[in-house]
Amino acid sequence: MTASAPRPPAPGPFWSDAAVVVEPEDPRPGSWAGGPSAQLVDGTWWLAYRLRRPVGEGRGFGNVVARSDDGVHFAPVVAVGKDRFGAESLERPALVHTPDGRWRLYVSCATPGTKHWRVDLLEAATVEDLATAEARTVLPGSATEAPKDPVVRWDGTQWHLWASVHPLDDPDATDRMTTEHATSPDGVTWTWRGTALAGTPGTWDARGTRFSTVVLDGSRTWALYDGRATAEENWEERTGLAVHDGELGFRAAGDGPYLASPHAPHGLRYADVVAVPGGDARWFYEATRPDGAHELRTVLLPA
Repeated sequence: MTASAPRPPAPGPFWSDAAVVVEPEDPRPGSWAGGPSAQLVDGTWWLAYRLRRPVGEGRGFGNVVARSDDGVHFAPVVAVGKDRFGAESLERPALVHTPDGRWRLYVSCATPGTKHWRVDLLEAATVEDLATAEARTVLPGSATEAPKDPVVRWDGTQWHLWASVHPLDDPDATDRMTTEHATSPDGVTWTWRGTALAGTPGTWDARGTRFSTVVLDGSRTWALYDGRATAEENWEERTGLAVHDGELGFRAAGDGPYLASPHAPHGLRYADVVAVPGGDARWFYEATRPDGAHELRTVLLPA
């Protein structure tokens, strides 16, 4: 067994007990529904996700925010397209409900004709009003780095953000990524603090690491992350576990991915988890289907 082709973990209840929340537009590789970001607010589920077509047909053409009473059956409420942001493609959004009751949608935007990414913010009093909120750039990136796919958390004192950051020094290797940590007093103006997690050479995550969720729990804080060993595994990352290891950093737990699709090439990524009253947790994630497309799935498991 090599680092580039690890044995996929047994999917267990993440497949056998899961339900499909959103299917892709058509059954082809490169057609995706996924990149979920979930919130449970006053008994109502809210789910933001990304829709994508194959390269040459639109790529990430939109972000959607949907509503549900049961966490499984969702109805779209707001949809925003890539043209609204002047973007070539959109990636995973981050949906946030602030302590004062406002809604924020952090949107990952690809700059046309480049490998550059930035993150824009929509903010409104209601989810419905996100449809007309003015976008402002909160993570501009630079000529050397492209941030995207943020995970945003409030710890009671300040905001934390973890983003996948892609180096742009080599135009043929911009798929490389690390997870970088930033903090903010308001969730708008961010200060980068350092690398939270980088891949380990010679292992399943050597090419890149991308946080998909962070659970703040004091000394037991942990994160799920997407990892890949090679450039060829781009878009088919599997899910690993990282545990908090000091003020800024995390360390990978175990020597391989924890979650993978049973269908080659075994992608299971962008996993998010939300605690449910009563002690359970609902998981949302994007996974590879037998036809090569990606669907958005959910499963309710004991916490």
